[in-house]
Amino acid sequence: MSLDVSKNSNCYVCGADNPLGLQVPFSPDGTQGSQGRYTARAEHAGWNGILHGGVTFALMDEAFGYSLYFQDLHAVTARAETRFHKPISVGTKLIVKAWVVKQRRRLFDLHSEIRVDGPESTLLAEADATMFLLDKAEVTEVTDACSVSA
Repeated sequence: MSLDVSKNSNCYVCGADNPLGLQVPFSPDGTQGSQGRYTARAEHAGWNGILHGGVTFALMDEAFGYSLYFQDLHAVTARAETRFHKPISVGTKLIVKAWVVKQRRRLFDLHSEIRVDGPESTLLAEADATMFLLDKAEVTEVTDACSVSA
């Protein structure tokens, strides 16, 4: 079985053509990291006025993937642990970052944080994940159509 690892413009987190999605463009952050900016929107809330925890995790999971994608590596999340430090209010401007902490053969350990995008830079959520590197024989390379900033 071959996996198509192309990003597409309808991705829930990064897809520019998904009107219901988050539409977060990611860019490299150093040599082994990624970052993206997002303002919490009401349509992505769980409790009234609070960003849904699943959306919060999805932002960090996407940052994990992009940390490897920008190194021309394709991986899937094998395990993740998330810590929510403070509720994220709708309207809050966020910066999400992730970076590689360690590599063990086909496993990568990564860390991600979501902080207020501003001078206070308050930590709102963080996650640690293990990503499993896909074998090049399993991957079908195609053109990237996602909204990626270089």
